[in-house]
Amino acid sequence: MTSALQTPSSRRVERLQEASLLRGPMLLLKSIRGFNSRSSLIWLACVPLALFGLGLFNLSAHAGDFALTTQALADNLWIMVAAVLVIFMNAGFAMVEAGMCRQKNAVNILAKNLIVFTLAVSAYWFIGYKLMYTGSWVIPGVLKLGTPFFNPAPTDPAGLVPSIDFLFQAAFAGTAATIVSGVVAERIKFGEFVVFSLVLTAVIYPIAGSWQWNGDGWLAQLGFYDFAGSSIVHSVGAWAGLIGAIALGPRIGKFVDGRSQALPGHNMAIATLGALILWIGWYGFNGGSVLAFNEAVPYVAVTTTLGAAGGGIAATLLSQLNTGKPDLTMTINGILAGLVSVTAGADGLSLWSSWLVGAIGGLLVVWSVAFVDGLQIDDPVGAVSVHGTCGVWGTLAVGLFYGGKGVFAGGTLSQLLIQAVGAASYAIFTILTCWIAWSIIGGFFGGIRVTEEEELKGLDIGEHGMEAYPDFASAQ
Repeated sequence: MTSALQTPSSRRVERLQEASLLRGPMLLLKSIRGFNSRSSLIWLACVPLALFGLGLFNLSAHAGDFALTTQALADNLWIMVAAVLVIFMNAGFAMVEAGMCRQKNAVNILAKNLIVFTLAVSAYWFIGYKLMYTGSWVIPGVLKLGTPFFNPAPTDPAGLVPSIDFLFQAAFAGTAATIVSGVVAERIKFGEFVVFSLVLTAVIYPIAGSWQWNGDGWLAQLGFYDFAGSSIVHSVGAWAGLIGAIALGPRIGKFVDGRSQALPGHNMAIATLGALILWIGWYGFNGGSVLAFNEAVPYVAVTTTLGAAGGGIAATLLSQLNTGKPDLTMTINGILAGLVSVTAGADGLSLWSSWLVGAIGGLLVVWSVAFVDGLQIDDPVGAVSVHGTCGVWGTLAVGLFYGGKGVFAGGTLSQLLIQAVGAASYAIFTILTCWIAWSIIGGFFGGIRVTEEEELKGLDIGEHGMEAYPDFASAQ
């Protein structure tokens, strides 16, 4: 058999000027002598790996210069991650609040939740951190004062880098202010909210926090315990918002002939997403409060999870019994109530007591929402009940279930009484100071509430001149 001779086809050489962005770098490398083979390209691929190894070696050398231990590096890395998780909780609060409120106020709610963290960090950096931690006692155990501005001190080789500790604490200050946003939603002036947030995070919250977390504060000396802030963060934010809600009055149409009327939220999908973001962020909130990376961190993560689970289940079941159908908003608030409830004792509650404390919080939040409505106080998202009622409950739960401290866990009744004193002190102090603050702000700016026309039209247009959903018909 013979075959016809075939002339080899000529292959056109691709020029660099004609190559695509993807092919160009490879053609450039192949044009360089020595990079035309597969083995050369393999060696080239090792360059980034070598540079990464050199970077690690350099980092280790510098760590050795400063005598930073491996444990100290791990601790600082974990607190950095935890701080980021807590900061990301602002997104969760924004989603829950926006979803549970009406469409015409979505931009205003998102703007408040976004700006509040910028305000909190700035105010806490300017004066708050000094009042809470590094200033000098003017009234021992009660009030600290210091020069403005936080400036990082030299790093303790065995402890936390001061700037990382500051970032973590500033994130907590932002959380307290964000809680207020939900309570006063849909009728407060944006500028007046900004001013109050500055006062809260610069002065009120830091003074309250110094009583226990400073170590030399009068509540710490008394034996009061609040691991991650059921009272210090959550109830302080709730009581601050409660006074604002009373000063503002209810939204138009909320109470008719003395009866509460439903003003449904416009987007339950983003409210649910917000609840899940908050749940995840809470691992930084509670886990980071260990202030180290050790065996306590995963344990705190488990107690936090069980508290949220108990709260969500209990609130859903109770809403089913009350209305005949499970209420999604109560499931969301039940999960958050469980998280708030275990926050004060997350490091010392047993697993069964964590679930129980969370479940009781879930029941309490359903009853509390109805009770607050009965008082004709308008709380659009139930934040007073979630963070205030359950913040107090979580603080008291330490005196009942915390290992070695609680009445049912080898402790004595005295711890429960101390917890009650602490919870009451935070409520009284915050209510008094915030009443003064809201009154002064309202008097100076001619009130803190938008006009009736702006409220009916929506704060998105009245306060910001824009809409969250411009391509859709506005819903009231």
